[in-house]
Amino acid sequence: MRRIKLDKHTALRAKSLGALGELLAIKALVDNGFNNIRNLNDHKKNYPYADLYAERGKEKYVISVKARNRYERNGRLNSRYNLGSDCTMKAEKAELKFNAKAAWMAITISDDIYSIYFGTLECLTVKTGIPMGENHFQRYECLVKEKQHDLDFRPYKNIYE
Repeated sequence: MRRIKLDKHTALRAKSLGALGELLAIKALVDNGFNNIRNLNDHKKNYPYADLYAERGKEKYVISVKARNRYERNGRLNSRYNLGSDCTMKAEKAELKFNAKAAWMAITISDDIYSIYFGTLECLTVKTGIPMGENHFQRYECLVKEKQHDLDFRPYKNIYE
């Protein structure tokens, strides 16, 4: 099996994919009726659990954004987006601080398209990750479905040794 090459370039690529994901997430939130959107990382670098704060109707959310390549290095579907082993504790703190519900956005990106799914942390059976198999999508709110992104995605693809 090929191994992903881990180096400074890979770390920068992952960080820039995360930043791209946050931009796509903000646009999707606006387009889907959310308001009072704030990027929490503007106030504190790597805010615990949440990247964004947003409201829709009377609901308030602290949202963890996970942008990932749609396919793993072996060509299979990237079937689980990691939220972290301590995400429940961090989410609870963010919920208390903002009087909001912990939520997530999973952004799946391939060569020229992306989709964005939204859900609350409480809807996940295992709170440490977001299952991304086709059979899971029906339980999530789809904010963006198979939209063309018109970006050169080559710099974000996995790099192999």
